[in-house]
Amino acid sequence: MHNVHSLGPRKESCLSNLLNAPLRPSSKMRRTSGDKRHAAAVWPLAALLVSGLAGCKPQETHAPDVWAVVNGTEIKRDEVEKYYRSRINPEAQEASPEEVLSGKLGVIEQLVNNEILLERAKKLNLEASDGEVEDKFTELKSPYTEEEFRKKLRDGGMTVDDLKRDMRRQLSIQKLLNREVAAKVTITDQDVTDFYNANRSQFNVTEPQFRISKIEITPRKDQMVRNRKNDDATNEAEAERKAKMLEDKLNSGADFAQLAVDYSEDPNTAATGGDLGYIPESSLNSPQTDPILKKVVHDLKPGQVSPPIVLRDKIIILKLVAREASGQRDVNDAQVLQMIRDTLRNRKEQLLRNAYLAVARDEAHVTNYLAQQVIETAGKLPEATKSTLPPPSTSPSAPTSKPTTTQ
Repeated sequence: MHNVHSLGPRKESCLSNLLNAPLRPSSKMRRTSGDKRHAAAVWPLAALLVSGLAGCKPQETHAPDVWAVVNGTEIKRDEVEKYYRSRINPEAQEASPEEVLSGKLGVIEQLVNNEILLERAKKLNLEASDGEVEDKFTELKSPYTEEEFRKKLRDGGMTVDDLKRDMRRQLSIQKLLNREVAAKVTITDQDVTDFYNANRSQFNVTEPQFRISKIEITPRKDQMVRNRKNDDATNEAEAERKAKMLEDKLNSGADFAQLAVDYSEDPNTAATGGDLGYIPESSLNSPQTDPILKKVVHDLKPGQVSPPIVLRDKIIILKLVAREASGQRDVNDAQVLQMIRDTLRNRKEQLLRNAYLAVARDEAHVTNYLAQQVIETAGKLPEATKSTLPPPSTSPSAPTSKPTTTQ
């Protein structure tokens, strides 16, 4: 790849700009033959030239692998490549060169925004501590064996230091946004009332609903199963022992959601404590629903947990979190209040976050060299579409952090 800076737009020198500026002498100026008057006319021009030349600074130069610079901090190609790889699905259809470049430009924008916000966090002494980084690292690593974890880092072209550095950045930015944005959001009772009155139909439940959580166990090894304990039954005997262990823990008062996070083998719900959300009664009555499950749900009272239910290809444990009758929900209903407040808070936080980032961008000095090169070559950058990282192996997604979403 050519040095991206050599393809930048040609700029005239400061001296040529000065000399090309039109001169507008006063019509009242009169020529004189005296040396002093001549010198007086020349010195202001000389002073102007000296002043202009003093303002001319040599342009910064960077290595060809620098794709952007933010307030003097370089964003290099390899970093962009790592994050770009974490975004794409290796099984998806191969992207066109234009799509690849657009994706990498998008990654650069996120990295630029992150760097701007990180600088602000440092100035406000909000940078994440070593202890916070280690806690987050342990949490991310816990579902994997050591061998799996190292392999996934290699597949993503990252090292442990890379991952921890990115975690520190993300945690620091989150602390900044919590203080500068989230802490400034207020939701009044009138805001809640106004939202409810404008959206009454959303709170009219047309049929009974059941909020259900589950813990799922399968008698087979599944590479896609991930829970906090990295626990996965591989045969029927192991599945039955695991179900009995969980039943004993639940009978002893263990928290259902925490056990789901630690042990559930359902990749879609384990991370959220097994929460299935609200299920309408019509779904329970559909032919696709196992009659055993329908009966268990109807027999449970809110807060109760079922014994292990053995189905054809799995064992599940259910918890009925809540049961809702049909009808119009009142504005003072606890769940209605929580939903409205969460909705309004999310909206206001997003607005303030966008505004905060826009102001921060205005105050920063950013140069996107890859974007310049895309313009100058009309998008013909075959080398930039290629990855500088070694080919990834076929495995589940690597445990790499993605650029913090600031938009």
